[in-house]
Amino acid sequence: MSRAQFDKQQVIDAATGLFWQQGYQAASMQQIVQCTGLKPGSLYLAFGNKQGLFAEAIKAYGANGRAQLQALFASTDSIGRSICEIFSGMISEAISKDYCSCFLVKAQLELATEGNTHAALLQLVQEELAAVEVVYANALSRDFGEQKAQALARSIMLHIFGLRVYGYKHNSAEQLLETLQLGLSWLPWDSIETKH
Repeated sequence: MSRAQFDKQQVIDAATGLFWQQGYQAASMQQIVQCTGLKPGSLYLAFGNKQGLFAEAIKAYGANGRAQLQALFASTDSIGRSICEIFSGMISEAISKDYCSCFLVKAQLELATEGNTHAALLQLVQEELAAVEVVYANALSRDFGEQKAQALARSIMLHIFGLRVYGYKHNSAEQLLETLQLGLSWLPWDSIETKH
């Protein structure tokens, strides 16, 4: 019997969009079949089960985000200014009416409430978030010592998490920016034009 041919990355991308919007638990196999265009048998053959597909979606999302950050940091002459620009973009996202937060942040919040039911998936999400922190730390080590860079990267991740959760529809762009400037006062915020 020959295997059906399909673009695996395209399927992962479609599933990512569904999981991102609905969450892991709420996304049904019927919805997954509908959004990917694959029959259940093909999905199970390629990914094992819903958990396997979700894991692939998490890994692809994390890898894509890290690649974008690494490309940005490799091409900039100011890591600090680039980080300010990243936060400025996050503020724009947070105040948009169709804002959907960050897939990794949403997944961690959802899976953490499930106890040990989805411990392996939760660990994967936490590893992806930790890998993002490493990208920030590596970039910041260009301007700071390694130990200081790691502490600053942790602070950035805390502020990202807070912005992705608390900033969601609760504050104006100006309030969000002011809060970030207070919490991350070491960044060169004066180099960023307010676009909100």
